[in-house]
Amino acid sequence: MGEVSRGARALVVCPDIRGQNYDLDADERLAEACGLALAIGIVIAESFVLPVRSVKPNTLFGSGQVENIATQCELHEAELVIVDGALSPIQQRNLEDRLKRKVIDRTGLILEIFGERAATAEGRLQVELAHLDYQQSRLVRSWTHLERQRGGFGFLGGPGETQIEADRRMIRQRMGRLRRELEQVRKTRTLHRERRGRAPWPVIALVGYTNAGKSTLFNRLTGAEVMAEDLLFATLDPTMRAIRLPGVEKAILSDTVGFISDLPTQLVAAFRATLEEVTGADVIVHVRDMANPAAQAQKQQVLAVLKDLGIMDGPEGEGRIPIVEAWNKWDLLDDELRTELTGLAESDEDVVAISAIEGKGVDDLLARVDAILTEGSKVYRFEIPMSEGHKIAWLHQHGHVLSESDATGDEPGRLIEVRLSPKEFGQFETL
Repeated sequence: MGEVSRGARALVVCPDIRGQNYDLDADERLAEACGLALAIGIVIAESFVLPVRSVKPNTLFGSGQVENIATQCELHEAELVIVDGALSPIQQRNLEDRLKRKVIDRTGLILEIFGERAATAEGRLQVELAHLDYQQSRLVRSWTHLERQRGGFGFLGGPGETQIEADRRMIRQRMGRLRRELEQVRKTRTLHRERRGRAPWPVIALVGYTNAGKSTLFNRLTGAEVMAEDLLFATLDPTMRAIRLPGVEKAILSDTVGFISDLPTQLVAAFRATLEEVTGADVIVHVRDMANPAAQAQKQQVLAVLKDLGIMDGPEGEGRIPIVEAWNKWDLLDDELRTELTGLAESDEDVVAISAIEGKGVDDLLARVDAILTEGSKVYRFEIPMSEGHKIAWLHQHGHVLSESDATGDEPGRLIEVRLSPKEFGQFETL
């Protein structure tokens, strides 16, 4: 994409439009926009909220406000203006003309981050698809050769196909190809998920608002070196690792892309597949940044997306997949807030206070997840002859073997005490 260079000095402007409902208040939205900019190495020269009484179709802001932005750009030597909102192509072009600087909106900024972070083939396909969708309406501004005409010699009933139409057609064709490739990737991942579904290993999905500490917790639990920085959108692709729990021989831990408020529509569509892993999970761990003043609003955002994915469609709006809340960044809380939250956490068995960076409470979190996964499990004693060695191997691979000794009967065999879930016991019975 290459629209924004690292190290560029930027002015971040958060329009607060009268009458518009926002999930976060203006200062929180401004802080989030600055966090997004910092995530790709942009230097914040200055940032402020601008109240907008009525939206101007040509520039979004009033003429006096545009002059104020231009003055601030000069004062702080900003070469880039980031508007934390949606700009129409015309508004973007007019602001660039008036400010004599590059202007990008929230969608453009998030696309920049996605473009830089996407690591897998699927992630790159999704980024390109979302970017082309965004670029379609901005051809007039973005492409340099649009005044030229192509085709038609004056005697075929018109000037022929203009370059902008040809470019739009090329974009549509490329988007069609990308959608087909993505569908193939999705089918492949569905097959993998079904294969995992047939295997006995439960899947634990980490979800949460971006920068809540999911990747830090993932690394703590798995010893993996997944990128974990204090940045928004540090993880874009689902990452999976095997872990062990006290009552589960093997579980698969999945780290997912972070959620964010007001994610632009075309990005929701393009990135929804990244969250499909969550729908196949046995337990969801919702990692929350309790040091963030907007923690409650962020929780509602995450639950809204989970509901959209069909995860909250159980009876009376409950989740059909158990959800454990990991109240993270405990180490950053002041004493008063920590005391207040401790009482709330202790009164709810599905809430665990943790500090992923320090490791505090992580064992308690694993114990709670383990309790959910082994709920309904029973301990069985089997005497299995050596001639049925495949059954002995299966129990070791799929169950939690508590003890094993030589069988007491006439035929050589093994006496095995093993904990199995109802699903595992059913599978064993069919062997």
